[in-house]
Amino acid sequence: MNKNVLLLAICQGLITTGNILLVTIAALVGQALSPSEGFTTFPVATQMLGLLLTTIPASLIMAKVGRRVGFSLGNLIGICGTILGFYALTLSEFWLFSFATFLIGIGIGFATLYRFAAIEASDNPATAISTIMASGVVAAVLGPNIAVWVNEHYVSINYANVFIALSALYCLALALLQAVTFNEVSHKTSQQTPRPLKQIVSQPKFITAVLVAMTSYTTMNLLMTATPLAMHRHGFDLSDSALVIEWHVLGMFVPSFFTAKLITRFGQTHVMTAGIFAVLGCCVVNLLGVTHWHFLLALCLLGVGWNFMFISATHMVSETYQDHERAKAQASNEFLVFSMVAMSSLAAGWLESVIGWQTLNFAAMPVMIFTLLAVSFYRLTQKRVSILT
Repeated sequence: MNKNVLLLAICQGLITTGNILLVTIAALVGQALSPSEGFTTFPVATQMLGLLLTTIPASLIMAKVGRRVGFSLGNLIGICGTILGFYALTLSEFWLFSFATFLIGIGIGFATLYRFAAIEASDNPATAISTIMASGVVAAVLGPNIAVWVNEHYVSINYANVFIALSALYCLALALLQAVTFNEVSHKTSQQTPRPLKQIVSQPKFITAVLVAMTSYTTMNLLMTATPLAMHRHGFDLSDSALVIEWHVLGMFVPSFFTAKLITRFGQTHVMTAGIFAVLGCCVVNLLGVTHWHFLLALCLLGVGWNFMFISATHMVSETYQDHERAKAQASNEFLVFSMVAMSSLAAGWLESVIGWQTLNFAAMPVMIFTLLAVSFYRLTQKRVSILT
């Protein structure tokens, strides 16, 4: 096992633990403190907005000062956000809490590039991506359970003490980052003339990869964010929704132990297709009922579908640029993906309260069907090209 990939995987696991912890409580905090139902998931949306606004600057900053300094800067901003979040919740200040999640989102925005740093540090990109993503298995167990455990044993106003635990996770990740040896772009390589951005992003492979990443992450985030609200509306408590989120995140990351082998054996587009059908299965299960088992199975399928689609898309997009082009190519990919994720976070609470849980699932299905058609078209096009050549 590559030491640097392993350390990055642990750091990713710590950041993801914090992210899942936030997912577990942020919508519930919004429900308690927001001025209206339409703002219930506003703290989740500001987190995603911070992430979105960071995607391009993070890549460009790292191109100038290197991965270690860039990742450390992101962690420090995230730590400031956790401290402010604790303070805001002790005062029951909704808008200040939303600004705190915005800062945390900035920290997470830097951390989204861990998977690309792992690719650069490894000779096997698919395995590196899977290792990074597999770290989420720890997050799946720790995230929701830390939220419940802290809330039960260190009772505080509006889950404020949870943010002390979140701060500790970020501090540990910051310490581990200092031991990673990053594969930085050499001065000679950085002096090479990159292709115009338009030429990079107009490649069919880039377009397909970004589309799959966008629709998988947006649909997953929309349904995941709305789930605790839907469960609360149907009479379930925090421990019930935490268990569902835990199994959802296990679905997101456990397949990472073999996703790389599936990509190697069957190809990126076939794994993407399997992921699309898993997400469609999630929507169908949600439409069949609202028992705890329906939520549990549906969210698990949603996680597996996201894993297959997102890892395949990340692997595919990493093949569309050269080392000296990676800053702007990765920035473009992250911005396009997380702009849609931010909008889904903002809309989740409003959609769940206005159109309802079942209609929300109905609305997700055409998006997946469109993605399936796009992936199928790309696969057929590539077959024709290979036959002609």
